Amino acid sequence: MTEIVFYWQGVIHALLLLLVANGAPVIAWKLFRRRFAWPVDAGVILSDGRPLFGSSKTWRGILSSIGLVSAVSWSMGYGLAVGAAFGGLAMIGDLSASYVKRRRGMVESSHARGLDTIPESLLPVVLLKSQLALNGLDIAAVVLLFFTIEEFVSPILYRLHIRKRPY
Repeated sequence: MTEIVFYWQGVIHALLLLLVANGAPVIAWKLFRRRFAWPVDAGVILSDGRPLFGSSKTWRGILSSIGLVSAVSWSMGYGLAVGAAFGGLAMIGDLSASYVKRRRGMVESSHARGLDTIPESLLPVVLLKSQLALNGLDIAAVVLLFFTIEEFVSPILYRLHIRKRPY
């Protein structure tokens, strides 16, 4: 019989990296407002008449995420490269969610339960599972915990004027 092992340290580390990846663009917005907020999609409108990602997805946000996650990853002992990969993969997940939301006709910063958190959390933990020493149960826990935190903490951050929207 195969023993199922759960690694809390890896789950907590991955969750912390996700929170940093998700929070870095918000911090960058608070620090810089509109400065350096160049849209990733450069304003491209696709044949469906909608933006590729939207103006809220900026290079500043992506670079701040990769940079801050790299620093936190390094401080945890995973190294800068793992952090850069983690931050980049989280942002690719976030961009893919924005792409899908635009195709579905949803406006920027609209709420799509699950779509807003699953790609952003699943992509980095699955592709970096060996570097983070995560197994399938750990990955499921990270994604579920990240989803739960985003659902319950985002409204609080909104009330504290840290986020622009309650989700």
